[in-house]
Amino acid sequence: MLSLLPRRSCTRLLAARTAPCLPRSRVPALLLLGPSPAVPGSTRTFLSWFKSKPKPGTAQALKDKQPILSEDNLFHPFSKSPFPAIRARGEAIRKLAPCPVCASEHDAVHAHTKAQPKAVAFECPDCGWPTHCSEEHWRADTEHEKYCGRLREVNEDEHDLRSGRRMREFELPGPQDTEAAISFANWDVFWYTREFPSMDTERARRHASKILTYPITIGSVLHQFSNLTLSNQRLTPEGSRSLAALRTNLHVPPGAPETPEAAATKPQMRIFILGARAESALPPHVWEQLCMLFPSALFHLYFIGPQVSLPKPASELNRQPTPKKTETAADTGAAASSGETSQTTSESQQEQETKQPEEEKPVYVPNVYQPPTPAPIMRLKRTRESIQEYGVPSYTVPYTPQLTITGMQANYSEVHAQFQETFDPYTDCFFLFSPGFGFPSPTSVNEETGEPYLQIASPTEWGPVIPLLLASKCPIFVTGFSPADVERDVKSLPTAPEVAGEFDWVITPGPNAFGSEKWEVADFDPRVMVKTNWGIWGIRGKRRDVRERSSWLPL
Repeated sequence: MLSLLPRRSCTRLLAARTAPCLPRSRVPALLLLGPSPAVPGSTRTFLSWFKSKPKPGTAQALKDKQPILSEDNLFHPFSKSPFPAIRARGEAIRKLAPCPVCASEHDAVHAHTKAQPKAVAFECPDCGWPTHCSEEHWRADTEHEKYCGRLREVNEDEHDLRSGRRMREFELPGPQDTEAAISFANWDVFWYTREFPSMDTERARRHASKILTYPITIGSVLHQFSNLTLSNQRLTPEGSRSLAALRTNLHVPPGAPETPEAAATKPQMRIFILGARAESALPPHVWEQLCMLFPSALFHLYFIGPQVSLPKPASELNRQPTPKKTETAADTGAAASSGETSQTTSESQQEQETKQPEEEKPVYVPNVYQPPTPAPIMRLKRTRESIQEYGVPSYTVPYTPQLTITGMQANYSEVHAQFQETFDPYTDCFFLFSPGFGFPSPTSVNEETGEPYLQIASPTEWGPVIPLLLASKCPIFVTGFSPADVERDVKSLPTAPEVAGEFDWVITPGPNAFGSEKWEVADFDPRVMVKTNWGIWGIRGKRRDVRERSSWLPL
């Protein structure tokens, strides 16, 4: 490990480990001459005096930028946060979340009345979140201390992300050494074997696991060194056959090196991510980490769903930056009276109308029951529109020779005809991140009972989709954000028509070793907290083998 560090870093590391254990007289002179880590300017060498200062806006300048908040100044109540997005989130919670004390009293005493519990208005001084309608109810709530620590943790994490410090946990490693094996036992071993920067704090772990949970969850399931095996009863015999078929194209034969040259004769692996939301807004270089796990495979990722984030229109990128001063109605009238044509005036009015939605764009969109559509992603150099190919708003970007990404903003049932004749269990698989099978449908109601359908049976959600996926005989992997969510989704399978009895288990339900370690708090109730991709399970369309009988029984 020390051989990978710079010489000065090794000296400091040895000093830190040796100095507390030995008297000063016995510490080697080399260690005593090392600069004190408490002095910020001691890391500057003599030759660095001749270096020019980095230009503003460059990558080096951003790294050297002083943070807005220091590490010991991350806690702020939402109403006093220095960041507008956090203050706006606090306002949204005040409008949506009910006071838990009022809600319990309302259920017990006023259940027959139309009175509603009061909204939260008082910010807890310990966690900074709006949690109760008044200080009296905050003091009377004995349950709040059970989750107050988690809320404070999320508060500090949100401020740390915006603090302006150098996020070393987001500095992702490059290609993997062909002679070094990757372990998928847990996050710690994975980061170590993949040579990630050291995760020195729990906060760094939470940040890194949140952005990496999507690609690494996929990689941990498909990789030959997966932690889901027959021995720990997470992988079924049918699942072993399905994953063995996929791994024939993901890896090279035993004994051969895992190199990019080996992918020249292999077909492209297609991974369909259905119902994509936040995962479609991840930067492509984060998804490239999936390719680093399989150096000899080619990937094509398909993000399909009504909430898929699309690139910014090319017209917005080519638009010249407008000055901060806005044109008033008086200025427009003066310009028209000075001899400008009516066409110029109409163009200026149209420009103002197009600018108006941008100026009124909300700082924060609350997460109420259904996550909002992510903001448009950055348009890369090779991004191209694919609406002519798929017939829906879509894009395709060949990010690297090994990775191609396609996004489609549509329901899967609208584009299934594009792929139904091409599915191959050796090259294709489906991933559904927290699809909400067991939740009631907000749009479909059973006419016979008057109750809403479950989303897995709803004709407007997953009802027509899951039978199509099972018919492809390709494996389907599903995640959940909590133990209750996983159980709810699994119990909904036998209730769905054309799904019950039509599937085999590939992966048994259980925890996902590569779920996010960061708590996600619901805006409609801060007591509701989940972790992205907490659990995972998988199914596949039932295979019915045809058996030949050697003889016929007499009638």
